[in-house]
Amino acid sequence: MVSEKIAKLINEQIAHEQYAAQYYLSMSAWFSGIDLDGIANYFRVQSKEELMHADKMFDYLNDVGGQIIIGEIAKPPHEFENAIDIFEKALQHEKTVTKSIFNIVKNANDEGDFATTSFLQWFINEQVEEEASASQYVTKIKMVSDNPSALYLFDQELSQRVFTPDPKA
Repeated sequence: MVSEKIAKLINEQIAHEQYAAQYYLSMSAWFSGIDLDGIANYFRVQSKEELMHADKMFDYLNDVGGQIIIGEIAKPPHEFENAIDIFEKALQHEKTVTKSIFNIVKNANDEGDFATTSFLQWFINEQVEEEASASQYVTKIKMVSDNPSALYLFDQELSQRVFTPDPKA
């Protein structure tokens, strides 16, 4: 039901999502290392969400008869300049993921693969939310990074985030 080309792109996206999970876990570890456990929690939740995204794509590809090929996942960086650097990298990474998903949608549209296009609409909406959120956090971390009291409050804010699995995942 799905072409080899679209299956290949989705397999690549599964690997991208798994890499993102590791990348965010690395960011979480960095914040844990400096006792900003609330921000570490935020990135742990991000990591779990990325794994959920990979699972959704895995299941979809299986449902449409595509061959699932688990690709290599590169080692993410573990050294970062500072908190601002991490949030900026997270935003840039979300933009990269968005472009990758848009590429799959474009190719699916070109092939008239309406099932894949429909499936990926959830991811498009998710990426709009992810980029907006990441952009807001870049702004916030820039405002608070030099103010220990404000950084403490920001850390407390992000400690409240919990992973909520998508019931359809």
